[in-house]
Amino acid sequence: MKTAVRKAQAELEKRKRKKRRREGDLDHVNNISKAQSQDILVLEEKQPKKKKGDKGDSGSQKDYPRGWLIKTLCKTFWQNLLLSVLFKVVHDVIVFVSPQLLKLLIAFVSDEESFTWQGYMYAILLFLSALIQSLCLQQYFSLCFQLGIQVRASLIAAIYKKVGIALSSPLSSTVGETVNLMSADAQRFMDMANFVHQLWSSPLQIILSIVFLWGELGPSVLAGLAVMVLLIPINAFLVAKSKTIQVRNMKNKDERMKIMSEILNGIKILKLFAWEPSFEKRVNEIRARELKNLLNFSYLQSVSVFVFTCAPFLVSLASFAVYVLVDENNILDAEKAFTAISLFNVLRFPMAMLPMVLSSLVQTNVSTVRLERYLGGEDLDTSAIHHSPIEGRLLPVVLMPSCLCSVNLDITPGSLVAVVGAVGSGKSSLVSAMLGEMEHIKGHINIQGSLAYVPQQAWIQNATLKDNILFGSELDETRYQQVIKACALLPDLELLPAGDQTEIGEKGINLSGGQKQRVSLARAVYSNADIYVLDDPLSAVDAHVGKYLFKHVLGPKGLLKNKTRILVTHSISFLPQVDNIVVMVAGAVTEQGSYGTLLANRGAFAQFLNLYGRQEKDASEKNTTGTGNKMGLCVCLGDMKNLALSGSDANGGSHEPYPEPLKNVKGQKLIEKEAVETGKVKFSMYLRYLRAVGLWYSFWVAMGYVGQYVAFVGTNLWLSAWTDDAQRYLNETYPLEQRDLRIGVFGALGVSQGESLFLLFATILSAYGATRASRVMHQQLLSNILRVPMSFYDTTPTGRIVNRFAKDIFTIDETIPMSFRSWLSCLMGIISTLLMITLATPFFALIIIPLGIFYYFVLRFYVSTSRQLRRLDSVTRSPIYSHFGETVSGLSVIRAYGHQARFLKQNEITMDINQKSVYSWIISNRWLAIRLEFVGSLVVFFSALLAVISKGTLEGGIVGLSVSSALNVTQTLNWLVRTSSELETNIVAVERVHEYTKAPWVTEKRPPRGWPSKGEIRFVDYKVRYRPELELVLQGITCNIGSTEKVGVVGRTGAGKSSLTNCLFRVLEAAGGMILIDEVDITTIGLHDLRRNLTIIPQDPVLFTGTLRMNLDPFDQYTDEEVWKALELAHLKTFVQDLPGRLLYVVSEGGENLSVGQRQLVCLARALLRKAKILILDEATAAVDLETDHLIQTTIRSEFADCTVLTIAHRLHTIMDSDRVMVLQAGRIVEFDSPEELLRKPGVFSMMAKDAGITNTETTTL
Repeated sequence: MKTAVRKAQAELEKRKRKKRRREGDLDHVNNISKAQSQDILVLEEKQPKKKKGDKGDSGSQKDYPRGWLIKTLCKTFWQNLLLSVLFKVVHDVIVFVSPQLLKLLIAFVSDEESFTWQGYMYAILLFLSALIQSLCLQQYFSLCFQLGIQVRASLIAAIYKKVGIALSSPLSSTVGETVNLMSADAQRFMDMANFVHQLWSSPLQIILSIVFLWGELGPSVLAGLAVMVLLIPINAFLVAKSKTIQVRNMKNKDERMKIMSEILNGIKILKLFAWEPSFEKRVNEIRARELKNLLNFSYLQSVSVFVFTCAPFLVSLASFAVYVLVDENNILDAEKAFTAISLFNVLRFPMAMLPMVLSSLVQTNVSTVRLERYLGGEDLDTSAIHHSPIEGRLLPVVLMPSCLCSVNLDITPGSLVAVVGAVGSGKSSLVSAMLGEMEHIKGHINIQGSLAYVPQQAWIQNATLKDNILFGSELDETRYQQVIKACALLPDLELLPAGDQTEIGEKGINLSGGQKQRVSLARAVYSNADIYVLDDPLSAVDAHVGKYLFKHVLGPKGLLKNKTRILVTHSISFLPQVDNIVVMVAGAVTEQGSYGTLLANRGAFAQFLNLYGRQEKDASEKNTTGTGNKMGLCVCLGDMKNLALSGSDANGGSHEPYPEPLKNVKGQKLIEKEAVETGKVKFSMYLRYLRAVGLWYSFWVAMGYVGQYVAFVGTNLWLSAWTDDAQRYLNETYPLEQRDLRIGVFGALGVSQGESLFLLFATILSAYGATRASRVMHQQLLSNILRVPMSFYDTTPTGRIVNRFAKDIFTIDETIPMSFRSWLSCLMGIISTLLMITLATPFFALIIIPLGIFYYFVLRFYVSTSRQLRRLDSVTRSPIYSHFGETVSGLSVIRAYGHQARFLKQNEITMDINQKSVYSWIISNRWLAIRLEFVGSLVVFFSALLAVISKGTLEGGIVGLSVSSALNVTQTLNWLVRTSSELETNIVAVERVHEYTKAPWVTEKRPPRGWPSKGEIRFVDYKVRYRPELELVLQGITCNIGSTEKVGVVGRTGAGKSSLTNCLFRVLEAAGGMILIDEVDITTIGLHDLRRNLTIIPQDPVLFTGTLRMNLDPFDQYTDEEVWKALELAHLKTFVQDLPGRLLYVVSEGGENLSVGQRQLVCLARALLRKAKILILDEATAAVDLETDHLIQTTIRSEFADCTVLTIAHRLHTIMDSDRVMVLQAGRIVEFDSPEELLRKPGVFSMMAKDAGITNTETTTL
C-alpha cells in the first residue's frame, strides 16, 4: 500500500512538473473552450517545437522536432536516475571487496601463527559485504523497473493524447501503426530503462576487475583477457548467423499465420466442402520449412552456449598456465588461484551484458525516432471554428484546397437542412469541416451550442447497448425510453438475449448494419445537443424503417423538431418535408432553397431528382416485398414485429429468434471470457511435453548435464590440489613434470567438463528433441482446430485461436527449450557447489537442511504469486490496446461530442489497472530476491565460519575452493527460482494447445460407393438448436424430398432456412430426430463421407489465397479439361483465359482481386466440378447483378437437371418454377406444396407473393 501511495505521489509530482513546464505555452491559448485547452496539454512537444527552424536537414522526410524525447524523459525522471546510479556504484565497489576478503581468509587458514579472531572477523565481513551488496542491487533494480513502467505509462498517455488532437492521425498513420507505437515501442523503452545503467556500469566493472587481477597475477592476466577478446568475434559471428535464420523464419511464420487466419475466416466453407485435409497439408508444409530452420537455429545456439560456458574456464586456464610457465619462481598458491577465479567470475556478468545492452540500445533508438516523429507531428487546428454568440446563426464559410471550394451557408436555428449531391460532391467533407476535421485555408465557421454527430458508418463501442446510447451521460429513464421508441429499437431489444444489457462485441459485431445505425442515431438523440449533424444515417436501414425514423426523430414532427438538424441524405422521398435544401456539386454549393423553389429553378437539383427519382420508385416498390432481403446493407426486417438480429440468417445465426427478454442469463454474453488458468501447473503438463520430446532424449539430455557437472567438481578439486603443492614444495624448486601434469589434467577435465563436450552433447540432443516436440504439438493443435464443431467458432473469437498458433506455438518452439535447459544447469550448478563445500567441511551438510527447507518455502510461495501476477498482467494489458483501437476508429465521433477528456480518463484508468499488476509483479520479484540472496549470504557465512573453526585440519586450497564456490552460489540460487517460475509460466502454453476436442472425419461405417445415387432426403421429426443453452431453432420437421426434385425453401428472416442447410451438412448436430439420405442415417457416417457427397453454393463466396485452380480443386482430383469445362459452364472461361497465368492466376487474400460477382461464379464452378447428386443453393444472388443471376439460374437448371436441388430463397422470383415450395415459420413447416397450389389458397406463401407483386407463376421469368 505504502509503495503504491509513494508511487502515486511521484506521479503527481511528475504531472505538476510537466504542467509547470507547460504553463508557459498556455498563455496564448487561454481563450479556447475548456475541452480544447485540455487537449493541448500533450506531453512536451510544445517546447521542442520551437527548434523546428534550425533542423532543416531531413529533406524528403517530413520534418519533425528531434532529440527532445530522451531529454524530456531525463528531465522528468532525473531523481530516479540519480538514486539508481548511487546504489549501482556502491554495489559495484562492494563486489570487489569479497575476493580481497577471500584472499585474507585463505592466508589466515594457511598461516599457522595467525589469531583466531581474525578468521571470525573475515567470516562476518564476508557475510556483511554480501548482504549490503544484495540490498543495494535490489534497490537499484526496483528503481529501474519503476522507471520502466513510468516511462511506459507516460509514453502511452502521450500517444493517446496525441491521437485525440493530431491532425494527421487518421491519414498519415494507420490504426495498426499507432497501436504498435503503444505496444512495441513503449515496451522497448520499458525494457531499456531496466538496463540503461549497464552502459556505464559494465565498463567500470571490467576495468576494476582487470586492475585487481593484474595485482594478483601480473601481466599473465593479458593471456586470459586475450582469450576473452577472441571469443567476442566468434560469438558475434554466431549471433549474426542465427539472426539471418531468424529473419528467414519470420517469413515462414508470417506465411503460416496468414494461411491460418484465412482458414479460420473461411472455416465454414472448408467444413461444407470437406477441404480441411488439403489445407492442413499446406500449413504442415510451411511448418516443416519453419522447423528445419528452427533446428539449425538451435544447433547454432548450442554451439554459442558451449562457447559461452567454456569462456570462464578457458580464461583461467590460459592465465594460470602462462603465469606458471613464464617464470620458474611463479608458484600458484591458493590465495592467488582462488582470488583470481572469483574475480574472473565477477568479470563474466558485465562481459555478457555489454553486447546485449548495446543491441537493445540500437532498437530503442529506432523507437525513439518513430515516437518523436509521431508525437512531434502537426496538431488539429480548430481555430477556424468560433463559438461566438453574435447572431442566432450557424455560418460555415469554408475554403478548402481539395474537397471544398468557397462555401457560404447560413443555417437558422431549429431548421432541418438537407444536403444532397452526387457521390463525391463533398457532402461528407462539408460535415467534416463543421466538426473541424479539415484543414482550413481561409474563412471560418461559427457554431453556437453543442454538437451531436451521426457518422455514415456507425461507430459502436464494445459495451452494453445501453452504455452505447448513454455515451457517458447520466441515465434519465423516461427520456431513454422515448429515444429507444423513436429510434425503432424496441423490437430489437426484444430479440437481443438480454435486452439493452446485451454486450455488443467489438465494432458492433453482433448487430446488423441497420441496428448499428439506429444505435448510433439513438446516441445522438439522447445527448440532447443543440445542433445535429447527420451524415446519411438512413442509408443502412430499410426504406420503411427509414420512413419511421424520419417521422419520429428527424422530421417536422419528430423528437428533434426544435433543434438545428443538418442531414446529408440520398433518399429523395424526404426532401419535400425539409425546410431548406443545399445542393452540392464538386465541392461547392450550387443552389439552396426549399423543395419547391429548387424544382422551379430547373438546375442541377431537378436533374438529380430525375436521375434518382426513377430508381427510388423501383426501390420502394421492391422494398415492400415480404422477403426482399438485400436492398441496403442490412438484413431486411421483413416487417416491424420481426426485426432481425445480427442477420441470424447470414452468419449461421448466433441467437435464437424469440427468447423471452427477461432470461438474461442465456446468451447475454456472446463471447466467453478467456479462461485464465489458476493454481499450480499440473505435473502432467511437464510429462506431456517430455513425452513429445521423447523420453529417451529427455533422459540422455539430463545425463549430459550430470556429466558436465561431475567434470566441473573434478576440475575444481584438481585446482585445489594444485594450489596445495605451493605449501608442499615450500622451499624446494617446483618439479617441472609435476607442473605440466597439473596443467594438462586441469585442461582435460575442463574441456570434458563440457562446459564443453558433455554440454555440447546435451544441448544438441535437446535441440533435436525440442524440434520434435514442436512438430508434434503443432500437428495436434492444427488437427484439433480443424476438427472442432462449428459452434466452437461462433463462441470463440478468431483472435484467440490465432493467438494459440502465434504466441503459444512460439513459446513451445523457442522459450520452453531454453527454460528447460537453463533450469537444468542451475539445478546442477547448485548441487555441485553444495557438494564441494560439504567435501571441504563435512559439517556443512547439517546446515544445508534448514536452509533448503527455508528456500523451498520461499520458492513455492513466490512462484505461485508470480505466476498469477504474470497472468493478470497479460489479461489487463489487452484492454489498453482494444480501448485505444476503438478510440482511433471513433475519433470523429468523440471529438464531435467533445468527449476527449472522458476517453483520456478512461485510458488512464485501464492503464492504471495494468500498472498495478506489473508493479506488484516487480515488487514481488524484489521481495524474492532479497530473501534468496539472504540464503546465499548465509551459505557464504557458514562455509567461511566452518573453515575458520576447523582451521588446523584444512589445506588453503580446499578452503579457497569452498568459499569461492559459496560466493558464486547466490546468483545461481536466484536464477533457479527465476527459471522455475519462467518454466511454469511457459509450460501453460502446452496446456492451452491441448484444450480443444474434436469429431471424427471418417467413422468405421463407410457409406456404399456412389452414395447418394438417387438423392432422396427424408427428415424424420428433426429438431436442432445452435448451442446447448439456447432453445430449438427447428422444432420437429418431417418431410420427404424425392429424387431429382427441385424444392424452394422460403420464410421470413430467422424462420430457420439456413439452419436447414447447416443440418444437412451436420454443421449443427441434431437435438432429436434424424435425416436420411438414400436411406442412410447421416449421423452414423463420418463427416467427410457426408460432406464430400453434397454440394453447396454458399451465401457469401469465400476464396482462399492460392492459385485459381487450387480454389476450384484443392485435392487435384480432376483433369485440366474438366476444370475448363466447369469454368465454361460457369461463364468464366473467357475471363480466365485473359488472366495472366490462367488457371495458375494467384488469388489474393479473401479473393480481393476478383469482383464479388466473379467470386460467386467461381463458387458455382466449384459446384459444377463436384457434380454431387444433391445441390443446396443458399441463395447466392445477393452480390450479383441481374444478368449474372440469370446466367447462374439457367446453368443450374440445365446442368443439375438430374440432381435434387434445394434452394433457399430470399427473393421469391427465383423459386417460382420449382417443383414444390416449403414454407418455414418459426422453425416449423407451415406449407409444403407446388407453387401454383400455394398461390391459389390463402396462406403465408400467397401473402408473401402478393407483397412481392407475384400473382401467377408465369409473370416471374425475371
